[in-house]
Amino acid sequence: MITRRPARQRGHKNHGWLNANHTFSFGSYYDPQHMQFRALRVMNEDFVSPGMGFGTHPHNDMEIVTYVLEGALEHKDSMGNGEVLRPGEFQRMSAGTGITHSEFNPSKDEPVHLYQIWLLPEKNGITPSYEQKRFPDEGRHNELRLVASRDQADGSLLIHSDARIYLGTIDEGHNVRQQLAPGRYGWLQVLRGSVTVNGQALETSDGAAISGETLLTIEATANAEVMLFDLA
Repeated sequence: MITRRPARQRGHKNHGWLNANHTFSFGSYYDPQHMQFRALRVMNEDFVSPGMGFGTHPHNDMEIVTYVLEGALEHKDSMGNGEVLRPGEFQRMSAGTGITHSEFNPSKDEPVHLYQIWLLPEKNGITPSYEQKRFPDEGRHNELRLVASRDQADGSLLIHSDARIYLGTIDEGHNVRQQLAPGRYGWLQVLRGSVTVNGQALETSDGAAISGETLLTIEATANAEVMLFDLA
């Protein structure tokens, strides 16, 4: 079964400096029908104005994954990390026993367009940690590249959750296939373009909850970039 989550039905908050879209309940947006999907708790698509950002704030017991589509995002945290995240790079932060961090758009004239994703960890109280890595375009062109997993397979980032995250760009008219083991679930998020997944049409910023499927065929109906989650 594939259940579409249309982009236009997401929660939306325009704070002036931040234009935020929430797939699942977040902050002041509450929808009891869309609290989370398996371990996937947050799927926020954000647009942050030049020179603006999220001030220092705390997190604990959450796996936080950030991916920038356009622009740049400057990160600083209480572990001493200070990095700038750019398109093609993934950032993973395990909040564990507790961290504070800030995120800021360092550009004077360009907004930053990003996804911030939270996954529930397998256990609470782990030691906080941070990783950032670039995944070149050629390694995910018309294929799905594993970018995060609990076992760091294929050079992927470590996440302390029973999940595997894949990223791929698909040319119009091409398709990629991915198996899901029996009893596993999937979430497909369309970052750009449009696709069908097992015949279900999805447009830019749409998501889809997947259950009871063991083979996914994702075909681009326009040049597309997608993120696929394989979930317990």
